[in-house]
Parts: sequence; C-alpha cells; structure tokens
Amino acid sequence: MSTSTLTRRAAIAALGAVTLAAVAASRGALARSTLPRPGIRVDVAPLAANAGEPTAEWVAQYLPGQIAQNLARRRVSASVSVRVDYLTLGSNINGPTGLSYDNIEGVATIDGVEAPVRATSTYYSMPVDQTMIEQSNRDRVSQLTEALAYWIAQDAAGIAGARPRG
Repeated sequence: MSTSTLTRRAAIAALGAVTLAAVAASRGALARSTLPRPGIRVDVAPLAANAGEPTAEWVAQYLPGQIAQNLARRRVSASVSVRVDYLTLGSNINGPTGLSYDNIEGVATIDGVEAPVRATSTYYSMPVDQTMIEQSNRDRVSQLTEALAYWIAQDAAGIAGARPRG
C-alpha cells in the first residue's frame, strides 16, 4: 500500500471526525437555546402532613422532572409552582374487578395564575403487588404525578397561548 493512499485515508477519517464533532456540538447548542428550562417548584409539605412519607418524598422526586418534560413537549416556557395537598391510593387488594382509582390534588401557580389541579389514574392489582407493596405504591405515585404533570403543562400551554404577543 502506498503512502499517499494511507495519508488520504487518514485525512478522510480526520475530516469525518471533525464533521461529526461539529454536528454534535451544534445540536447540543440548539437544544439548549430553543427553550430555556422553566422555573419549577414543588411544595409537598401539606402532602407530608396528610399522606406522610415516603409518599411526599416520591412526589417531590418525580413531579418537577415530569412537569419539565411535559412543558418541553409542548414547547412552553413557564414558571410553575405546585403545592400538592392530597394523594390517595385506592385499595391494592384484589377485588371483583381488581381496579382501584388513585387521586392527587393541589394548587398550581403558572406564571402568576393560580388554579386547582387534580389527576386520577387507575390501578389494576396483581398478586405480586402484595409481596412488593412499597414498589407497587411507588409506581402508582409515579403514574399519578405523570398524569398531574400532563394537566399542568396543558394549563400552562393555555396560559401561554392567551398572553398578548409583544
């Protein structure tokens, strides 16, 4: 193999690597610049008093990220503050239908506009949940906070759409 062939291959490989790095860097910069991360605050103090731990901790862990993801999907930038007051998990004992309803409720303040928020999800009990009750409850709380985040982002999109354009 001649030296010129090897040099040409090295040059092509180097050019490809530089091009790939430039594309990756520009995509990262574009992703960061298109939508600033909104300010999101979640208060679970009332929930801790009503439902206790670890439920309040799980809500505090899941809800901010889920709100951010739902806002990003809608391309909405908003300041969101949520106070979660209540969360109830239905029975996790197999009944005739095996179906329970879980609920979460509180108050969301979106760009200064305050509104009550509530979400419901369904849970189908399974025999294995009786041996893994904490994991089952954690999964149920995650599903509830995802449903609540969906509705909060929906409300934020409506508020953002109602703003006068400057």
